[in-house]
Amino acid sequence: MNPVDLVGAVLFALALVHTFSTKAFHALAHRYPRHAGLFHLLGEVEVVFGFWAFVLIAVMALMGGGAAAIGYVESRQYTEPLFVFVVMVIAASRPVLDAVRALLGLLARLAPVRTEVALCWLGLALVPLAGSLITEPAAMTLAALTLAPIVFRPGMPEWGKYAALGVLFVNVSIGGTLTSYAAPPVLMVAGTWGWDSVFMLTHFGWRTALAVAINATVATLLLRRHLAPQEAASTEAAPLAVSMIHIAFLALVVLLAHHPVLFIGLFLLFLGFTTAYQRHQDPLILKEGLLVGFFLAGLVVLGGMQQWWLQPLVSSLGPTALFFGALGLTAITDNAALTYLGSLITGLSDHAKYMLVAGAVCGGGLTVIANAPNPAGAALLRKGFADESIGAVGLFLGALLPTCVAALFFLI
Repeated sequence: MNPVDLVGAVLFALALVHTFSTKAFHALAHRYPRHAGLFHLLGEVEVVFGFWAFVLIAVMALMGGGAAAIGYVESRQYTEPLFVFVVMVIAASRPVLDAVRALLGLLARLAPVRTEVALCWLGLALVPLAGSLITEPAAMTLAALTLAPIVFRPGMPEWGKYAALGVLFVNVSIGGTLTSYAAPPVLMVAGTWGWDSVFMLTHFGWRTALAVAINATVATLLLRRHLAPQEAASTEAAPLAVSMIHIAFLALVVLLAHHPVLFIGLFLLFLGFTTAYQRHQDPLILKEGLLVGFFLAGLVVLGGMQQWWLQPLVSSLGPTALFFGALGLTAITDNAALTYLGSLITGLSDHAKYMLVAGAVCGGGLTVIANAPNPAGAALLRKGFADESIGAVGLFLGALLPTCVAALFFLI
């Protein structure tokens, strides 16, 4: 440890406190209207880590010089924030949503329950599991926009919204573990440990499917009396050809997820296509996507300074302790960062490797920062909550039971 490491740990802790205190900034905005804009900005959870990352850069520049600070920032990998931004915007485009809603609507009408009840279950179960194919950020975006009009709306009790949000975050976190490329914490270790999609399906697949199904079923049963009927679309659905082109853009971005130069180029082509056929589009969620990318980039900058205390802690734990340690640490760090540090440890047994990843994905729903897609879900759904803000305690309590269900299956 050196003084810069200590400063990085202190600023990371302050960022965590700030994350859990965003509702207080909204209260300050009402109390001091003259500075309401500043307090609302600091109350945006997506701004928190980016803000404190700039504080860290400024402190590093003062302590070690501007060249050292810039060198550290440029040494970080920002592929994940860029990918999440791009995939959010494309997945939330109207033609993609029209196609997904049409498919889910067809399945819901075939179910022997009310349509809105079936849609709630599908949004909490099937779409998160589809994250193993389309990646977790895309699944989170589609699930959030599917559930918003029937769950995250006026008339739904706040406890119901937090229960649904907790289940959604947990199910997305574990739902991407059926393949080796879709979940960020799995991706960090798959190449190093030789885990392919067959390995993930056989070791994680059945556990994930059962946990997701149980969590979604319990949440749907609790919420069924409060679910709103699906409203008829106010605009004509996009033509099938346009939807297929959008889905092709989404598929190509997923395939090129590790090559930012290529998927950013595809995104620019996508923007050109949406401009050319604007009559089939709704406004793109560029602001929400940029805020989420800013959040994740800040987490990359701040998280990179935590290796000095995280890696020794992880390497000192036995397999069972490693599972619960990873589950708890994930809530205050980021499960992908945690498994990446684990991949650097030599001599881990196969059992310990499984326990590390299982614990990391199980704890991915407890906080907004625990899993990379969570900020995307929070950005898309927060307007459905009181004061348009998601409380950290409410999210933790909502995710606690589904986390326990997932942990039970992964420990069997």
